[in-house]
Amino acid sequence: MTLDPIIVGPSVPKQRLDVFLARTTDSFSRSRIKALIESGHILLNGKTCRPREQVRSGDSIVISAPEPEPIELEAEDIPLKILFEDEHLLVVDKPAGMVVHPGAGIREGTLVNALLHHIENLSGIGGKFRPGVVHRLDKETSGCLAVAKDDRTHSLLSNQFAGRTIRKFYLAMCAGRFTQRHGEIMKPIGRHPVLRKKMAVIDSGRAAKTAYWVLQEEPLWSFIVCQIFTGRTHQIRVHLHSIGHSILGDKVYGKSAAGYSRHMLHAWRLGFFHPITENWLEFEAELPDDFRRKGVDASAVVRARSEVGC
Repeated sequence: MTLDPIIVGPSVPKQRLDVFLARTTDSFSRSRIKALIESGHILLNGKTCRPREQVRSGDSIVISAPEPEPIELEAEDIPLKILFEDEHLLVVDKPAGMVVHPGAGIREGTLVNALLHHIENLSGIGGKFRPGVVHRLDKETSGCLAVAKDDRTHSLLSNQFAGRTIRKFYLAMCAGRFTQRHGEIMKPIGRHPVLRKKMAVIDSGRAAKTAYWVLQEEPLWSFIVCQIFTGRTHQIRVHLHSIGHSILGDKVYGKSAAGYSRHMLHAWRLGFFHPITENWLEFEAELPDDFRRKGVDASAVVRARSEVGC
């Protein structure tokens, strides 16, 4: 699919090519644009280029996006808890223990396998193993997850995630008692310098911000609601670990996972503007049963709504 050439106007300030295109077209996210540039599918003045190339008045840009790769995954009749669905997207309540998309050694039992059974068409922007996947949750994290049915919806939703207009709240059970009922954690997160499968708070990391409110306190643990303003890998888990309140059951960042079948983190609320209608939508995934069994009081969730203004 080759789009009509984009001509840089005389009043456009000097800026990076990928930034310019992300602002100019709503068909592709910035990450998608970067990938297209690096694969030679975007030409600047008839030549291959780099994402950081500077654009100037009169430049001609041609985007030739390849057709989505055919999906070669098996559809599986796995029940889905659907919170919302229309012709453009759906929001599901992902159960703990379900992998979002196939990967190395995993081809069955994922959310994508279930989606392929439920939906005739999914966005192909994410590649053949990630159809419809706009954002992800860890395998052990439960809760709200949005899925795109077409490429335009996928791109526009991705832009909202990149632009940080999405509202994301999580519920978590953490070790210990907090000294403050409300606080913010603003620490950069990057790849662990030694343990490459882990993330860590490091000076060279990317900026990350997490706010928290304490909802329930017990002698050995606390139940909190978190809002994340950035989307770094394992952000909440890393931030809470950094202040001495690791999520209970976390085998990677916690002190002990004994007695827990998974880390106790739940993507509770997700809000965004509908990419097509532009109406504000907000969804809530109810408190999982394993939180209740571990002692979380359901009334604490009611308090969470007033704490964060839901």
